[in-house]
Amino acid sequence: MNISDRFIKYTTFDTQSCDESSTTPSTAGQRVFAGYLVEELKSIGLQDVTIDDNAYVMATLPANDSRPDTPVVGFIAHIDTSPDMTGKDVKACIVDYCGGDIVLNREMDIVLSPGVFPELAKYEGQQLIVTDGTTLLGADDKAGVAAIVSAMEYLGAHPEIRHGKVRIAFTPDEEIGRGADFFDVEKFGCQWAYTVDAGEIGEIEYENFNAAEAKITIKGLNVHPGYAKGKMINASQVGIAFNNMIPNGQRPEYTEGYEGFFHLTQFFGSIEETVLKYIIRDHDRQLFEEKKQLLRSIAEQLNRQYPNCITLQIRDQYYNMREIIEPRKEIIEIACRAMEAIGVTPVINPIRGGTDGCRLSFMGLPCPNLYAGGLNFHGRYEFLPVRSLEKSMETIIQIIQ
Repeated sequence: MNISDRFIKYTTFDTQSCDESSTTPSTAGQRVFAGYLVEELKSIGLQDVTIDDNAYVMATLPANDSRPDTPVVGFIAHIDTSPDMTGKDVKACIVDYCGGDIVLNREMDIVLSPGVFPELAKYEGQQLIVTDGTTLLGADDKAGVAAIVSAMEYLGAHPEIRHGKVRIAFTPDEEIGRGADFFDVEKFGCQWAYTVDAGEIGEIEYENFNAAEAKITIKGLNVHPGYAKGKMINASQVGIAFNNMIPNGQRPEYTEGYEGFFHLTQFFGSIEETVLKYIIRDHDRQLFEEKKQLLRSIAEQLNRQYPNCITLQIRDQYYNMREIIEPRKEIIEIACRAMEAIGVTPVINPIRGGTDGCRLSFMGLPCPNLYAGGLNFHGRYEFLPVRSLEKSMETIIQIIQ
């Protein structure tokens, strides 16, 4: 199976994760896809193919090089897609992009336009995989899964390429921050690994946000509005006041590069009770801690104004893997040389997000992130250049060599 067909097949599995679920995986569709991958990996000749109770899949490409000092390297991708938009009934197709707008859905007037997404213009003259505009595509991270599986299939079919032992793994629930929760680093047995979960061709990332999530629960006091003076505490209005006390410029739509942010992801409730949920992000650990402290200070201030109406919960999710990777820069250098060998220019960027590798690095498995080729993740305008996907597979092969 060629890599494009493989990826499109993968998009037919509904693997959207759910952060309201307490199970692992958080949705049944992920287990179905994991089971499919187990059978596929066996069919292409991989060994030690396993799936555990939490739907983590691992497998081995055995060494065909007897040198005793060859390191064991790993490649990891996640099987879930974002909760931000449905991944059910994805209708992926390949278009020959000749420039200008791409009409994804004529009836619904959904258009992928370089006027809105200028990066699209860079791929003129190439084949792109897109949706019909009613779902996300799922290149995050089924493109990574496809690149890894296709690389393993290629190496299995070309025994003349000498290599050491290679381990691969596919994880559930990365999109909701749980992808490393039950990852068995010791069982994986690698000196280091790469997640294949980044965007445009050539990207390699070993710096990421420090990340936390916050939940603010506000208890109000409801009375008849005609007699509310001096009595009513409108929990929704207190929630608005809370959000307005966060610096306006520290929102995602105003930040880039190394700039951190507060992102209000949910706001729901009533006069009696309102809930706000945020994610907090910053590359700098001190600024990260200061952002968390700001939320605590706002809660304390409003609790003085409206006694004990606010409960704040903050949970750290992951930290910047730079401190783990920098002492092992040869891992990055190997990936850069691999890209250059196949005509791809390495682009080292900080991740304005996170991957399983962020947590795995702190669990003893240094794990920077490689491109899989997709763009506009988590929405209907997601697209995947076929050439970028193919080069992702080639990069994996070259690293192994």
